[in-house]
Amino acid sequence: MGGNTQNSSSGDNMAKKVEDHGEPLQHDPDFRGPLKRRSCTDVICLLFFLLFIATWIGIGLYAIINGDPSTLLVPKDTRGQRCGKDSGVEDKPYLLFQDITKCVRPTIPFTRCDTEQVCVKKCPDVFYVYPVDHSSLNESITQFCAKYEGVDTCPPWLLPSKSFLNRCLPDEAARKKLIDLGLLKVQENDDYAKNDTTNPVRWTSTVVQKILAVLDIENLSQVGQYVVEDIKNSWYKIFIGVILTLLVCILYILMLRWTAAVMVWVSICGVVVALAAALYFTVLKYIEYRDKLKGRVFDGDRDELTTHRDLWLALVVILSIALLVILLMLIFLRKRIILAIALIKEGSKAVSSVTASLFFPILPWVLQVGVIAYSIAVAVYLASIGKPLYKADVTRGCENQSGILLNSVCDKTNFAAVTKNLTECQEASCRFVKMQNDVLYPYLQAYNVFGFFWLAFFVSALGQMVLASVFAQWYWTFEKRRLPFFAVTSAFLRTLRYHIGTLAFGSLIIAICRIIRVILEYLDQKLKKYDNEFTKAIMCLLKCFFYCLEKFLKFINKNAYIMCAVHGKNFCTSAKDAFMLLMRNIIRVYVLDKVTDFLFFLSKVLLTLGVGAVSYVLFATDLVPKFIDNSNMHYGIVPVVIIMICTYLISSLFFGVYSMAVDTLFLCFLEDCERNDGSAEKPYFMSKSLMKIFGKKNKRE
Repeated sequence: MGGNTQNSSSGDNMAKKVEDHGEPLQHDPDFRGPLKRRSCTDVICLLFFLLFIATWIGIGLYAIINGDPSTLLVPKDTRGQRCGKDSGVEDKPYLLFQDITKCVRPTIPFTRCDTEQVCVKKCPDVFYVYPVDHSSLNESITQFCAKYEGVDTCPPWLLPSKSFLNRCLPDEAARKKLIDLGLLKVQENDDYAKNDTTNPVRWTSTVVQKILAVLDIENLSQVGQYVVEDIKNSWYKIFIGVILTLLVCILYILMLRWTAAVMVWVSICGVVVALAAALYFTVLKYIEYRDKLKGRVFDGDRDELTTHRDLWLALVVILSIALLVILLMLIFLRKRIILAIALIKEGSKAVSSVTASLFFPILPWVLQVGVIAYSIAVAVYLASIGKPLYKADVTRGCENQSGILLNSVCDKTNFAAVTKNLTECQEASCRFVKMQNDVLYPYLQAYNVFGFFWLAFFVSALGQMVLASVFAQWYWTFEKRRLPFFAVTSAFLRTLRYHIGTLAFGSLIIAICRIIRVILEYLDQKLKKYDNEFTKAIMCLLKCFFYCLEKFLKFINKNAYIMCAVHGKNFCTSAKDAFMLLMRNIIRVYVLDKVTDFLFFLSKVLLTLGVGAVSYVLFATDLVPKFIDNSNMHYGIVPVVIIMICTYLISSLFFGVYSMAVDTLFLCFLEDCERNDGSAEKPYFMSKSLMKIFGKKNKRE
C-alpha cells in the first residue's frame, strides 16, 4: 500500500511537471537542425519596424535641414548676449571669465559660472593685476571690464590666455610669466607685496593663490595635452601592441580548442594568485598606515593618514570578499565547472570549424557605432531648431521711461532704437535666453531616444541570431567537418530574409523596458529635491524590478533567437518553446550558464592583466629593451592603459562568440536529449565527448 501510494505520488508529480512546463519534444526523423525551408516571421512587426525606421530617417533629414549645431556652442556673456552674434558684440567673438576660479566645479557649465562674463575682441595676452582705481587704465586693459547699472566690474587679474571653443582659458605661458615676475614670493610673505615699490599694483597672497589655482587647472589641461602627445608619439607602438594582443587572443582560443581544461584552470588559478598578491600588498599598506596613526612612525597629518588607512582597509575587505567568493565557487561548483569546461570545449570545436564566426561580431559593432552616431547627430540638430528668445534686462528707471518691463520678451532688431535716446536706458539690453524650440520638439527628441534604444538592441539581436544559426547548424550535422564554407554568410542572409520581424519584436520589448527605466531615473532626479523617504523607497523598488525584468527578458530573448534560428518559428512561439525547454532542465541550465559566463570573465581578466603587465615593463620601467625608445614620452602608463582597454574589448569580442556558441550548443543538447535516445532509429547528434561527460551513448556504434 505504502509503495503504491509513493509511486502514485511520484507519477502525479511527473504529470504535473509535464503539464506545467509542456510536453518533451518528440523524435522527428526528418529533423536535421536549422530548416532551410522556412517562411517570414512576425511580418506585422516587420512592417511596423520599417515604418519606424523611415520616420526616424525623415526626422533626421528635417533636423539636419533646419538645425544649426553651431548656435549651441556660441558663448554668452552675463547679460545673455551671444558673443559675435548679437548687436553690440558682433565684433567680440570671445568670452572672458573675470574670475575663472569660480568655474572649476564640474557641475557648472561655462555659461553659468558665478562670475562676470564679458565678450571681448581677443583673449588677453598680458599678465596684469588690476589696481583699485580703474581710471588710470588704458583701453587695451579696460576692454576686459564690464559696466552694468553704473558700476564697473573688472577681473582681479589677467592671464595670458588662448581660445578654446571661443572661450578664453589660461595657457602654459602664465606660470612662466608668474615665476619671471617673482610673484611666487607673495605666497610666503604679504609684506613682499606691500614693500615692493617697483610694482605699480599691490599684489596680495589671496590674489596669487587664486592665480595659482587657475594655473593648476591649466596643469590638468596640460596633462591632457601630454597624453595626446604620448598617443601621437607612440601610436605605432600601440598599434603593434594591439596586433600582438589580437594574436595572443587567437592563440589562446586555439589552445582552448585542444586544451580547454588546462587553459580554463590556468585562468582560474591566475586570477586567484593575482587577487591573493593584491590582498597581501593592501594588507601591508593598511598595517603601515595603522602603525603611523598609533604614533610609532607618525610624521604626517592625522586626518590624511586616517583617510589612507580607511581606503586601504576598504580595499582589503573588497579583495578578501572577492577571493573568498571565487574560492567558495571553486569548492562547491567544481563538478559543474567540469561540465562547463566540456561545453566550452564543444564551443571551441564549433568556433574552430567556422573561423569566420570569430570576426563576424565586427559587423554588428560597426552598425552599433553608426546607430550611436546617427542618434547623437539627430539630437544635436533637433536641439538647435527654433527661434532665439530674447528678454529685456532693464533698470527700474528705464522701465518708467520706455515702458519695457524687466524680463519681458523683446525684439532684438528694434530694441536699441527704442532705448537709444533714453537717459535711464543706456545700459539696457535685450539678452538672449534660449532657443525657443517648436512645440513638437520634445516628441521628436523622445522618438529619437526610443529609436536609438530599439536599433541598438536590434543590432545586438541580429548578431546573436546569426551566430546561433551557425552553431546550431554545426550541432545538428552528423559529419561536423562537412559544414558549408560560407556558413556565416548563408546564416546572415537567411536571418535578413526571414527573421527581421522576429528581431524587431524581441528588441522592441527590451527597448520599451529600457525606456521605462530611463523615465524612472528622470523621475527619481526630479523627486530628490522633496526628500520624501516613502517616494525614495517606491522608486528604488521600481528601478530594481525593471532592472531585473530587463535582465530576464534579455535571457529569454537570447534563447528565443536560438530556437527561431533552429526551427524558423515566430518570436512568441520560439520564446515559449525555449522557456519550457529550459524550465524542464532549470537546475542544469542556471548553474552551467552562470558558471560558463564566470569562466569566460576570468579568462578575459587574465588576458588583460597579462598583456598589461608586459606592456608596463616595456613602456613604464627601466627594463625596456634598447631597441624601444621611450624618451619622447611624458607618461609611460598611457600606452599601457590603451593597450589594456583594447585587450579587454578584443577578448570580449572573441569570448562573446564563445558564449553564444555555448548557449546555442547547450540548448541544442537539451533538445537532442528529449528528441533522441541513442538507439539506431533515434541517434544522438551530440559529439562523443559530450556523450561521455553526460553518460550517453549511441547504441549503433
